[in-house]
Amino acid sequence: MKRRKTILSLAAALMASAMLCGTAMAEETCKSYLTGETVSTQIGRVRPIAMMFNNIYDAIPQCGIEKCGVVYEAPVEGSITRLMGIMENYQDAARLGSVRSCRNYYIYMAREFNAIYAHFGQAVYAEPILNLPTTNNLSGLGNYGDLIYYRSDDRVSPHNVFTDYDRIQAGIDAYGYDRAYASGYTGHYQFAEDGETVALEDGMIAKVVLPGYTYNHARFQYNEDTGLYDRYQYGDAQVDGNTGNQLAYKNIILQYCDWESFDDNGYLNIDMTSGGRGKYITNGRAIDIYWEKEPSDYDEYYTTIESVYSHDDVYFSDFNVTRYYDMNGNEIKLNQGKTWVCILRDSVEAESMIISDDPSISSDAIDY
Repeated sequence: MKRRKTILSLAAALMASAMLCGTAMAEETCKSYLTGETVSTQIGRVRPIAMMFNNIYDAIPQCGIEKCGVVYEAPVEGSITRLMGIMENYQDAARLGSVRSCRNYYIYMAREFNAIYAHFGQAVYAEPILNLPTTNNLSGLGNYGDLIYYRSDDRVSPHNVFTDYDRIQAGIDAYGYDRAYASGYTGHYQFAEDGETVALEDGMIAKVVLPGYTYNHARFQYNEDTGLYDRYQYGDAQVDGNTGNQLAYKNIILQYCDWESFDDNGYLNIDMTSGGRGKYITNGRAIDIYWEKEPSDYDEYYTTIESVYSHDDVYFSDFNVTRYYDMNGNEIKLNQGKTWVCILRDSVEAESMIISDDPSISSDAIDY
């Protein structure tokens, strides 16, 4: 009788264990729109945030930036670059920032991902687009700025604005923004399938990538052991301030854009809609590409009031997804993983360098 009870107890324990495993196995998953990797739907089908990260020397290291599946780097005034990180899985980041102000062209990038845009302040030229009812943004100068952001005492203002997951969620609730992706949104990039590798076998060897940002001497170096591009700037490894980990990326896109100056103060108007040239870099190789805005089949638009922007009509199609094509007209596939997009003025394209024959070259040896 005792042996029978033991067997029944063991059977019950095994059944309970199986039920728990079944629950875990039944967790719904999906492909991330940011990385192409399999993630929980609680992460991959909740709208990401697109956060402005300060990138001057006094503001590094950035905190939480390694949580970003996609990072955009673009020039602002004085050849300084500013980063916009798009993240969906940042719940455990101790803090996020430091957060800086908006420029008009970053909004186009953020909206391509249907992201909620997080920034602390803005240039006047960004206001017409920020004020559109379809631009969901969390501004540090808005009504709920003090709810969303705080200033730390370990950095000097204005480089000490930070936030975290709970504050971001409180801001989303305060503004009543939808956490679900917009109906019909299917993602930005085309990714390789599980087990598939984009090798770019006909591409040029690309061991070191210098985008051409001369202020911070940005550099990516291919790591043969990890298959990723390690990120460097200011003559040293770029790391996350929360963890100390060096930033590393599977894909790099160089996107050359037409541009003009808004005024004599150095504010740039980078054209994110008209298309242009570029390069796609992964797994130690690079190919030439071109980029275009996804076409739209409707003509609806918003007309801004007393706009100081370069044109008064902001079309829905301006916010369509950017597609990247090889020189045969085929949309490229990215390898699964993180992507860094360098937005570059087409007039300085010659300053970009891809070094193929000396992977050990140091940033100190590069003449910008």
